[in-house]
Amino acid sequence: MKIIALSDCHFKYHHSSSADAENARLLQSFLHGIVGKYDLMVLVGDIFDLWFDWKYTIVKQYFPILRSLADIADAGCRIVYISGNHDFWFGDFLSEHLGCEMHQDGFSITADGLRMRFEHGDIRTVNDLRYQLYRKVIRLNFMKRVFAAIHPDFALQLGTFLSRSSRTRTENPELRNSKTLGLKNYAMSLIKNNEADIVVMGHSHNPELMNIDKGYYANCGDWINHHTYLEIDAGKPVLRHLQENKRD
Repeated sequence: MKIIALSDCHFKYHHSSSADAENARLLQSFLHGIVGKYDLMVLVGDIFDLWFDWKYTIVKQYFPILRSLADIADAGCRIVYISGNHDFWFGDFLSEHLGCEMHQDGFSITADGLRMRFEHGDIRTVNDLRYQLYRKVIRLNFMKRVFAAIHPDFALQLGTFLSRSSRTRTENPELRNSKTLGLKNYAMSLIKNNEADIVVMGHSHNPELMNIDKGYYANCGDWINHHTYLEIDAGKPVLRHLQENKRD
């Protein structure tokens, strides 16, 4: 089986800088170029910087990405979407109209004799109590109903304000290290307890592939600074960069 895992693209409905616009262009081009190349695509969270399903409305600026995902699915690729800390207010659009399999916390599969676990990773960090409390509150059905009642134009502005991702935001190095350490410790626990052979995560925006005993911890990285993704071909994980794809 040939698998691709992608995370932390943070595709925005509104580009606040030329860098945002360029990242969006690169992502659109990349997705267009991989149609028909994979058996399984796992979207490991934060593909969109903000997502919400209104009853009759989707964000028109997301159409190029949605069209590419539809093309990938139509070419025979199974698509699994794991919610992140920016794209979690899902309704039925992605599942009913694109055939995506939606998972809130994670996804497991056995392929080529290996057990694989995919999670975004936001619930595996340490020393980030403020976010963990925010996560519980913002995912309440009551909050979703409140957001749904707001006109999409205003709701998107509010959602952008609430979003913690920004190209100009400087993250505390200690918090960043805690993110990475928490993800690795979780992966190590699964592998050493013989619960998984490959653990794939995102969230930290830190692309990495490392051996743990006889297994692997992999982080997909991001499409803000690194433009990386993970490929698993016949059970062999490889961390790849956009430039490699262009040369193929």
